[in-house]
Amino acid sequence: MSKAPLMPVEDALDQLLGMANEQRLADSELLALDDARGRVLASDLVATLDLPPWPNSAMDGYALNLSDLHRQPLKVSQKVYAGQAPDTLLPGTCARIFTGAPLPPGATCVEMQENVEVLEDGRVRFLQPLKAGQNIRAQGQENRVGDILLRAGKRLGPFELAVAAGQGLAHLHVVRRPRVALLSTGDELVEPGQPLRPGSIYNSNRVLLGHWLRELGCEVIDAGILPDRPAQTRLKLEQLQVSADLILTTGGVSAGDADCLGQVLRDSGKPLLWKLAIKPGKPLTVGHFGAVPVIGLPGNPTSALVTFGLLARPYLLRIQGVQDVMPLSFTVNAGFDWHKAGGRREYLRVRLEAGRAVLYPNQSSGVLLGATWADGLVEIPESSSHNAGDPLRFIPFNELF
Repeated sequence: MSKAPLMPVEDALDQLLGMANEQRLADSELLALDDARGRVLASDLVATLDLPPWPNSAMDGYALNLSDLHRQPLKVSQKVYAGQAPDTLLPGTCARIFTGAPLPPGATCVEMQENVEVLEDGRVRFLQPLKAGQNIRAQGQENRVGDILLRAGKRLGPFELAVAAGQGLAHLHVVRRPRVALLSTGDELVEPGQPLRPGSIYNSNRVLLGHWLRELGCEVIDAGILPDRPAQTRLKLEQLQVSADLILTTGGVSAGDADCLGQVLRDSGKPLLWKLAIKPGKPLTVGHFGAVPVIGLPGNPTSALVTFGLLARPYLLRIQGVQDVMPLSFTVNAGFDWHKAGGRREYLRVRLEAGRAVLYPNQSSGVLLGATWADGLVEIPESSSHNAGDPLRFIPFNELF
């Protein structure tokens, strides 16, 4: 009997996003701006203020009405600082004005102080031609009342939070945190700080994924390490489904005798996909246990990194309402030859040097250190070979985080 074909990466992503669309989080909470970074806006942010709220000066200088220019030199009738309300400009005069200060009613332009001669009697002469509106920031130049400034589903970073602050808002409604149960599987795993047993290794995946989940605005339920026992695996999933929006696991998803998670999902759950045409990360498993989605990442650390970044991360963003979930990428030239054409799409750790992608020497899926050296991943399409200088898609790590 022939083996079932491996699922293409795009098909797996489409299925994950379809699942996420059906499981969008509806609840929201009100957060102070200082606590909202990385969270997702729950409703449109609509402007309640014009910005700027009044015409103001774009620089330090002198405000005048162009119709008075023929009367120069002009007397300075007032000084206007930012934060002050100016008087109406007296006919035949100008106003000393500073950057950000409201424009006096009656003024039609501002001249920078470098182009003005101040006479001994304090009057000023304008040395360059002027035009209406010069060096004035118009009211509503940035936005008008009623404009939609940020759409629901926008992830909030420093820029977005500053826009909200500019409208006088101290709090925003954000989508509640997804509750993600993070479960490591494997008899060989030991938590950092504990003595290693013969044949054991430290659990680095929990640290990697725990921090990554929090960066994505998730609440992490640390479900610990699960031994390779089908009955215990089934019981643990039953317990976690009560409180979690997603169960995220590492290890135990391949087809070996000790790969209990994949076995339990296929026997007692509802598997959605298994075995992808991706390297590293082929054993990724997705399904449901009861009503709760389960994403089972491979146990090798780089396999977990790649599959979480390219598949689990978009799912977690989409359930929070984010539409544009894919990382930005761009084309770089390969700084290496690649003549290992295979049937799976490969993601290689690279560093950019002089505009070219240079390979980390050890591309083993068990080697995590390469991620600290690399700037990101290059994508090698299925069944393709490449020479140095060929264009390849590059995904920066700072986009995935």
